Amino acid sequence: MKNAVAVVLGGGQGTRLQPLTNYRSKPAVPLAGKYRLIDIPISNCLNSGINRIYVLTQFLSVSLHRHIRGTYRFDNFSGGFVEILAAQQTMSEGTGWYQGTADAVRKHLRYFTQLGVDYVVILSGDQLYRMDLAAMIQTHIDSKADITIAAKPVHASEAAAMGIMRVDGSGQVEGFVEKPKTEEQIAPVRMDPGWIDSRGVASGGRDCLASMGIYVFSAKVLAEMLAQDNHQDFGREVFPHAIGTRRVQVHLFDGYWEDIGTIGSFYEANLQLAQPNPPFDMNDASAPIYTRPRFLPPSRIDGAMVTGSLISDGCIIEPGARIENSVIGLRCRIGRDVTIRNSILMGADFYESPEAVAASDFAEEPPMGIGAGAVIEGAIVDKNCRIGQRVRIINDAQLDDVSGDCVAIRDGIIVVGKDTILPPDWYFESGKKAPESA
Repeated sequence: MKNAVAVVLGGGQGTRLQPLTNYRSKPAVPLAGKYRLIDIPISNCLNSGINRIYVLTQFLSVSLHRHIRGTYRFDNFSGGFVEILAAQQTMSEGTGWYQGTADAVRKHLRYFTQLGVDYVVILSGDQLYRMDLAAMIQTHIDSKADITIAAKPVHASEAAAMGIMRVDGSGQVEGFVEKPKTEEQIAPVRMDPGWIDSRGVASGGRDCLASMGIYVFSAKVLAEMLAQDNHQDFGREVFPHAIGTRRVQVHLFDGYWEDIGTIGSFYEANLQLAQPNPPFDMNDASAPIYTRPRFLPPSRIDGAMVTGSLISDGCIIEPGARIENSVIGLRCRIGRDVTIRNSILMGADFYESPEAVAASDFAEEPPMGIGAGAVIEGAIVDKNCRIGQRVRIINDAQLDDVSGDCVAIRDGIIVVGKDTILPPDWYFESGKKAPESA
């Protein structure tokens, strides 16, 4: 992999993940209690032997930059790096922001096409999966492709949310339809399940190949294509345009893969990780997920009941607490007799001093963490929140979407924004706002 570099696209606004992305970029959103989304593509690269990685950033990127700098450091002899390429003014490209994924790569193309770089791997910063990217590059080499795209077999019923491809007998892409909604749209790109079976992947009746948005480009081809046109996006413009003019090869993948694009998908993916046999195994020692070393103490659990949950480092869980099917983030302090079900608590960025915790008993705002007797169900609580005693965070009315600066509902899930303060006995009610101090 010495002649390959990876480019991780991390610059999108992430509007569908708001309010989690009100103060951070999408790849910086915490995952599984102790990781961030950006750790997934970078870990896939490192586990595949690719140690020259560029991360393209643009929106709300301070916390993402801090995480990358504090996590990915290489020795002087490896030649490896994780380099941040933020949107910047340049003499050749002017002062504009990135206009799309392809435009972002075009603005930094000289870094990806240096001497000795033959292959460029393009990855998304907001997907959850584990893939051997070296095997994908080998598919690219063996097929003498100009572009190789990762594809996952799916049922036709799932096709409406994806880009669907049709390939010939050799695996070369010959047709593409973006998010087909009707049978007439799906018919031209349906595959024979037998072809999928013949490639060592059990089709199980699946007859569509979905684009995963993961690409391998020959470096010269990438440079030529981005120079020849003004296409702004890989998935919607560059890739469809390449079909018929370039050799575009498919690389089949049949493992777990989830695009973390919405609050609903983020919520479901996290809670699945807490299951006894999760579809994505965080414990795979052969391909670990790397993240920032924090040197936190072990979590202390005293007289609480925890079932089907992930508990991160540095937590304090007091007697009588009941935690079911939930993810508890770093440094989370959970008081007595708290009930947490089907929820994600992201924890805290720092510990409050014992003096500050003691003083909060007489102050207007509660200490950081979850106060005694609180009930949280079907919710996401972002970092550094102060949840008072007996607070109820439950979507009793089964509302789907409710806007709010501090507390909102997205996809039926209550989301408590970062740094929010909820006083004792607060409860969620449609139209009711969190305190202005939150």
